[in-house]
Amino acid sequence: MLVDAAIATQPHRAFELTELDLDEPREGEVRVRLAATGVCHTDTKVRDRMAPGAPPIVLGHEGAGVIEALGPGVEGLAVGDPVVLSFDHCGDCRWCCQGLPSYCESYEARNFGGARLDGTTAFRRGDEAVGSHFFGQSAFATRTNAARASVIPAPADVPLELLAPLGCGVLTGAGAVLNALDAQPGSAFAVFGAGAVGLSALMAAVVAGCETIIAVDRHPARLALARELGATHTIDAGAEDVEARIREITRGGLDTALDTTGAPAAFTTMLLSLGTRGRAAGVAGSPSVDFPSQRLLLRGAGAAMLIQGDAEPHAFIPRLIELWRSGRFPYDRLIRTYPFDEIGRAIDDSASGATIKPVLVY
Repeated sequence: MLVDAAIATQPHRAFELTELDLDEPREGEVRVRLAATGVCHTDTKVRDRMAPGAPPIVLGHEGAGVIEALGPGVEGLAVGDPVVLSFDHCGDCRWCCQGLPSYCESYEARNFGGARLDGTTAFRRGDEAVGSHFFGQSAFATRTNAARASVIPAPADVPLELLAPLGCGVLTGAGAVLNALDAQPGSAFAVFGAGAVGLSALMAAVVAGCETIIAVDRHPARLALARELGATHTIDAGAEDVEARIREITRGGLDTALDTTGAPAAFTTMLLSLGTRGRAAGVAGSPSVDFPSQRLLLRGAGAAMLIQGDAEPHAFIPRLIELWRSGRFPYDRLIRTYPFDEIGRAIDDSASGATIKPVLVY
């Protein structure tokens, strides 16, 4: 069938709105009519790192919509079901079996390969193959064929534009705090970067019962929102000595911390701000940092880079929905919606900080 899509064609070039042919769902796939898709920095990062001459690709990896068709072998879903789309994984390797599917042994091929594992793509433009299955979904399109593992059933009474960001950004921030770092009641936590991932982590720290919750950023408006969402302290990284201020607040250093910026200076400052046996994590790639290894080792502190907040999406996304229903996780306050054909404005507003979490609606 013909679908409308936004395709990445060259690094640093605006997404091109075009019409594509979508094939039939294959074995283990589900055709979803998208209602909304979150916009994430990963979409633009992947676009901007495209190799010269690479074929065009449909990106987008925070989709939500309604099932239109089931491919052979798909169980547990039905046509008409509302769903959230998240990352793909095999479900059978040792990491998937341990409840850590973001470390799936075929994670890279399934989520960043630009095609099915057999090399075929779901989209075409005339005789040209167009990349698909980004994060198992390629959600910058009005319809897509998603991998079964990427498809999570959703409640029918929650708006799909609200559910879309749960697939990656919100899941990553909240999962880092509640899963990987396992922040404890009464502890001290700090997040570096008060964007969508960072503020999701902050709200998760409130859920975890952290006593001291610190948000570090350079945007006054985001720091103000952080306070409204539960931060006990905020630090303007452009105007204050962050490490000194954290040590003054905590009187000994942080128990847990998360960097969402990917900035080497922020990551290093986070590590230096840890207390004895503190644990830190990063979610925005592996920055090149001056790692203060001896200082950390002498205090039993440590750090790790996380993928998708160590979350199992089929269990964790329903948990986040229930936390939102209870009023304990108001992530809806981060969202601003845009018509699909305004994807360029949504990306620009996200980059400038004008919008924390853009969501495209179809």
